Amino acid sequence: MPTEFTVRGSHTAFQRPERGTAQVTLGFEGPKMQPVYDRVVRDLDTVKKSVERLHNPEAGPVTWWSTKHIRTWANRPWNQDGKQLPLVHHASVGVDVKFRDFAALSAWVSEHVAGTEGFRLDGVVWALTESNRHDLERAVRTRAVQDAARRAQEYAEALGLGPVRPVAVADAGMLGEGITPMGGGGSAQFSRMAAAKDSAGGHELELSPEDIEVSSEVDARFVAE
Repeated sequence: MPTEFTVRGSHTAFQRPERGTAQVTLGFEGPKMQPVYDRVVRDLDTVKKSVERLHNPEAGPVTWWSTKHIRTWANRPWNQDGKQLPLVHHASVGVDVKFRDFAALSAWVSEHVAGTEGFRLDGVVWALTESNRHDLERAVRTRAVQDAARRAQEYAEALGLGPVRPVAVADAGMLGEGITPMGGGGSAQFSRMAAAKDSAGGHELELSPEDIEVSSEVDARFVAE
């Protein structure tokens, strides 16, 4: 009667990012809505012109960008003595800019941090190109399956059995009761936000790309005579 082995294989890989998307907010507040709104519109126009000069979908340094709708709202804040203060009007807009040249990304952010009053960098999302991400995910899944096969063979050899033969492979968690997959379909990519640091107390920002982590877990069932 064949002996059955159920094992979990895993593999993780890291790769330097190829794209960095700056997530920016332009925002102002004041006692009247129209001046606040007009200021955001003017600064948005300045930022858009600076991006358009850099935009080239194929060669970069900017490969893609987008702007969101301008948001407006008002509130009456309270002071520390519990007194309600006059109405404050707010306007803001989000801008996302994807760079393939990280030196150009740092320079662009530094330019606007220094010269655009309402400019705020919320973070940078580091990522791979879609094609390379798919290739890396495929390689990681393959290595996870190979890891499962190696584990099963080691168990078989420890029992004095021969070569194992696969009978089932699935995303982690789907070979057990309940059929509940673990993780993101056997493979997960994690993007990190960059920390923006002042360089030598000036306006030059240091944006450090963090490696992209791709991992995969699979469950597999093998038998050996």
